[in-house]
Parts: sequence; structure tokens; C-alpha cells
Amino acid sequence: MSTRPVLLVAGVIAATATLLAGCAGSANTSAADAGPPQSGGTLRYGLSGAPTCSDPAQAGTNQTIYVTRQVVDSLTDQNPETGEVEPWLAESWEVGADAKSFTFQLKDGVTFSDGTPLDATAVKDNFDAITGALGAAKAPLAASYLTGYQGATVVDPLTVRIDFSAPNAQFLQASSTPQLGIQSTATSAQSAESRCLGTNIGSGPFTYADYQQDRSVILAKRTGYNWGSAVFGHEGEAYLDRIEFTIVPESGVRTGSLSSDQLDAVSDALPQDAPQIEATGGRILTASNPGVPFGIQPNVTRGALQDPAVRTALVPAINRQELVDTVLGPDFRTATSTLASATPGYVELADVTYDPEKAKSLLDAAGWVPGGGGIREKDGQRLSFKVMYSAVFAGNQAILELTQQQLRAVGVDLQLELVSNSEATARQGTKDYDSTYYNSTRADGDILRTSFAVDGRNLNARGPIPDLDASLTDQLSTTDVAARNEILATAQQQVLDNGLWIPTIELSQAVGAASTLQDLKFEASARLQFFDTWLSGQ
Repeated sequence: MSTRPVLLVAGVIAATATLLAGCAGSANTSAADAGPPQSGGTLRYGLSGAPTCSDPAQAGTNQTIYVTRQVVDSLTDQNPETGEVEPWLAESWEVGADAKSFTFQLKDGVTFSDGTPLDATAVKDNFDAITGALGAAKAPLAASYLTGYQGATVVDPLTVRIDFSAPNAQFLQASSTPQLGIQSTATSAQSAESRCLGTNIGSGPFTYADYQQDRSVILAKRTGYNWGSAVFGHEGEAYLDRIEFTIVPESGVRTGSLSSDQLDAVSDALPQDAPQIEATGGRILTASNPGVPFGIQPNVTRGALQDPAVRTALVPAINRQELVDTVLGPDFRTATSTLASATPGYVELADVTYDPEKAKSLLDAAGWVPGGGGIREKDGQRLSFKVMYSAVFAGNQAILELTQQQLRAVGVDLQLELVSNSEATARQGTKDYDSTYYNSTRADGDILRTSFAVDGRNLNARGPIPDLDASLTDQLSTTDVAARNEILATAQQQVLDNGLWIPTIELSQAVGAASTLQDLKFEASARLQFFDTWLSGQ
């Protein structure tokens, strides 16, 4: 066993240059003449969508994580500039040579907001609840990080060992995510539904002061907080007294509220919003999301999507550059693989290239011939399928409408099916869709296993694919950086070759910020961290 081994996270470090390139817009989040940080004040933040749940373990959308990340600390943190995993609640750790056991030495003196100590028992209770009462149905990301969890052992009050039934090299990075953030035993014991009501007890720099589902969230500074991550820019308590989150779905209303000093920051600032924001001294801060880029995930048991040739033809039929240029603007990138370019182990895939003639040729060869209205047919079946999506990202509908036009040009009828976040989650659980459109953010290449493993979420509803299944498993036991990245490169191509993902664009976070907002920071997964944020002119 070795203390704080670098090997398990070096794959993250290998992607540092890419990650930094994607996060260039986040570098200057404080005005040069703002002076030293000031304590106090209330940050007014406009979310583009309502948080789905107050529980970090059940959080999935960016707008939800922006809120939940502030109330919960994690065992470790991931440095967005170096990719290295650094101490947070755990001051050190040891990893078994077989990557099946992880032992964390916790900081002494950390307490939850109800005054109870954060100890090894609390860590055990959190992970037991995620793999038990919550499970993959309620906490799909958190549960996937704990695949093969055999249990946690309380070695002593400040030492906990996490054991897995098989190698799990991704777990160290997973321990930095908000989904595996540590909450009190009282919270862990609650039902999944109760954990979504804003009563969560964490040890983070902020606490829930008020939680109104679909309306607003108010966070208050945690008095006495003094155990921040090694990644944080200062020690002690957060600067802000309060953060008031309001839900403002309309982009124009968010921009207007920011420009008129009704809000200090807003999510999903669009390119056309920039002139109005900048005219009042504001700016747009951006960061590229690592993980799986936005794309269409087909249910391979449904209709025309059962045909591998159809799924393969969809990839060259999409003009991704047109999607970016028409809908999003220069802060966004086209998807060039089944991993986003800011992800450790990413490789660019030559097959993710716009070539409509190739798409037509593939469909011709598979027997899909032009029919009525220009839509192809085969054996009396139209080449038509639905894509289920939600408005989690403001550009989803416009992107899919343009994608619909592009696919129609090669004879494919794509039908758009807008649903609520809760309906999308429920139907993903039962595989009740032709295809589903989303992205998944994580700063580790293991996100491929989370998204595509036959024993994971498996939203493709696929059966065994031996070569791909072997790749997704083998990367979990590989601690050599080059070797793991080689396996991940193979897996990216295999996901594409089997038609399990139709990439479109990479997600970037674009936050509109007022001139008075200083040091708003993106963490390694391009989510917001408000601990170092402060307001000038208080």
C-alpha cells in the first residue's frame, strides 16, 4: 500500500492541457482593480432551470449541482489546474496495490452543521445508503462510482477503509465528486424523497436556509467553517453571507435582470447576450465540461434503431460545426469523440466527421431506400424515431431542431419529444424511449463505463458486446497512465462503432457575471464553487 499514490489520478493529470484550454474563460474572474476580498453580502444567482433535488447524492443536472455542491464537502478534491486529487475531508489516503481497497485518514475536528462530528461512521453510513436505500434508481451517478462496493470498515473514529469486490481505479477521483459528498448520519437515514426537501445536513461552507422546490433556494454561510479543500483559495469561512438562487428559465429575462442589477450572476448566458452584459461592465465566464458530450443515445431494441447501419449512418449525417455556429457561438466546441475533449484519456475519432454522402451510402447499402416525403423506408417501415430530451440545457431544443433538419436531408425522420426532467429520469429507468438526448459530466474517462456498460445505466438497453465490455472493465484495474489511456481510446472507438452514441456538441458552462462579482470559480468538472467568491463595493 502507498500513501496518496499519483498513478490512479495521473490519467487526469495527462489531460491538464486540454482541460485548461477549455477553461480559459474562467481564468479572469476577478477585476484587477477590485482590491482585496471583502466578506459579507448576498449573491443573487439566476438558475436557468430548477434544481431537481436538494440531495447531492441524487443530483444530476448542472443547475442542481451548482446548489448542492456548496452544502457538502467530499473526501478529496480535484485541482482544476493540475488534475491532481488533493486533500479535503481526508488529509491523506492509501490505496491497495490491487485498487480494491481505499483507506482514508479524516481530518480531526470537522463537524456537520447540526454539530455532530464527521467521522468514519458517517462516511460508512453515506456509502451504505447510496448502495442501499438510494441505489441506481435514485442516485445513478453516485451508485455507479460505488460499483462492486463490499462495504466500509471503521478502522478507528478518523480512519475508514472502503472495499470493492473488483479493482476500481476510478474511485479515488470519484471521491472528489459532490455525489459522494459526506452528509450526516441523520440525513443518510432518510428516504430518497425526504432527502430532496432541503433538510440535508452537510459539513460544507454553506447550509440550506430555505428550499422551495421549483421556486428558489437560499444558502447561508456556515459559521466556524475551517476545513476547506487544499484547492480553495483561502482558509476559514466563505466570504459571502448568503446565496439566493432563483429560477429564471428565459434567457432574455436572466440577461435583463443581470444588466439591471437585479441579479449578480446567471447561468447559460448565450452568445447574443454578451453585448448587453458587457455594456454594463459585466462579462461571461466559460468552462468546457469533461465527460460524455451531448449526443443521442439510441435504444437498440426499438424500431429502426435496431439496425446497426442506421445508428452508424446518423454520425456522419450531422453537421456539428453548423450546430455550434448557428445555435451556440465560439465558446462551444463540436463533439469529436464519445468523450469530450477536456476528459482524461480523450482521443479524437476520425469517424465523427460530417459526410452526408457517406450517411446516404450506408443507408442505401442497408436497404433503406427513399420513400414518401423523402423519408427512407425498408420492408414497409419508415426510417423514423423519436428523441426524448429535457430543457436542462437552454440550447437543447434549437440544437435538436437543426439536427432534425440535417437528418431529414439524408432521409431520416427525427421526431422531437420534450419532457420534464423527472419524466426523462423515470423513462430512462424503464428504457421507455426510442432514443434519449443528454450529456454526462465527469473529469475521468470512467464515465464511459457509467454511460455504456451493460451492467451500468445501459440506456442503450443492449446485450453483451464482449470487446467493449472487456475494455470498460479492464480500465478499472489499470493504474499505469499510458496503459489506461490506451484502453480508454479503444473503448471510445468501440462505443462509436457499435452505434451506442451519436455525438453532437460539447457542453460549456457560460455564466454571466456582474462587474461586482469576484472570484467565481469552476471546479474540475466545470461546476461552480462559491467558497472563494466575493462581492466588491460592499
